[in-house]
Amino acid sequence: MYELKVFFGLSPEKSLSFNALMEVQMEKDEYNQFYEKLESYGVSRRQFMKYCTFLTATMGLSASMVTHVAEVFASPKQRPPVVWLHFGECTGCSEALLRSSYPFPDRLILETLSLEYHETIMAAAGHQAEENLQNAVKKYDGQFICVVEGAIATKFDGAYGKIGGRTFLEIAREVCPKAAAVICIGSCSSFGGIQAAKPNPGGYQGVGDALGIKTLNIPGCPPNPVNFVGTVVNYVLLGKLPPLDEKGRPVFAYGQTIHDQCPRRSYFEMGEFVEEFGSEEAALGYCLYKMGCKGPETYNNCPIVKFNDGTNWPVEAGHPCIGCSEPDFWDQMTPFFEEL
Repeated sequence: MYELKVFFGLSPEKSLSFNALMEVQMEKDEYNQFYEKLESYGVSRRQFMKYCTFLTATMGLSASMVTHVAEVFASPKQRPPVVWLHFGECTGCSEALLRSSYPFPDRLILETLSLEYHETIMAAAGHQAEENLQNAVKKYDGQFICVVEGAIATKFDGAYGKIGGRTFLEIAREVCPKAAAVICIGSCSSFGGIQAAKPNPGGYQGVGDALGIKTLNIPGCPPNPVNFVGTVVNYVLLGKLPPLDEKGRPVFAYGQTIHDQCPRRSYFEMGEFVEEFGSEEAALGYCLYKMGCKGPETYNNCPIVKFNDGTNWPVEAGHPCIGCSEPDFWDQMTPFFEEL
């Protein structure tokens, strides 16, 4: 009997009733179906669990939480409704997420989240799309997560940006206050981005400043999809958003500077710098500080999570950090190739 309990994932002390056995068996069947689907994509259980371990560490959770993180994808207990708004942006943040490999976007969007509105990927268009937005906000009032991509024009009553005859500002004022949480993905919605760069005739601002509300900000141009996924998993798993810094950014992702985590940091300490692209020093991977790297003033986890399925990131590829996750980086960090 002890071995049977262990096989079904039950502690020896737990009553082995018929209902308990059936419940555990149903969960095992659900997991098996999930892994079979992953394998059809060419992803093994080992690869999936490796990603969950990586994500758990990125979120700053203990190793004991790895299996719970895996359950968020394999057997989600709830599917938070999500309304994804697009304002002044290039859709690069959505593209970065949709083109990521782990987790597969269809798993995240269709089975972990209940995506009620997203202009880029939804089948509806025109009046039908706007009707879907209104219905979702009404149905899930106070319960949905509002993800915002893009800055909001504020001058001239928001006339510099409109969707369906309504301004970005009007839509945001109607939708965002009704959300359980507002997540700004990308520097544009977080801090204004390039739209807010001088002279900024439209008065573009980040969502928090435009509406005077508290938002969770995941800046970057674009941000790493891992940071968005980690935030969503934290919400689904723990029922709350992760701790934030003074700029509203998740501490697990933006708690340290690029410089502090940079693999070229030792060259900086030794005074070994690249002073010309294509030089021998550049080939040797010396520090890019004198080429304008903004790593010492930029908070992000790029050196750890990287991009392109964790294979590379700008500094590793030989390009200085431009500080894209900082407020007003288009004005404050330029010229990008001049030393701080």
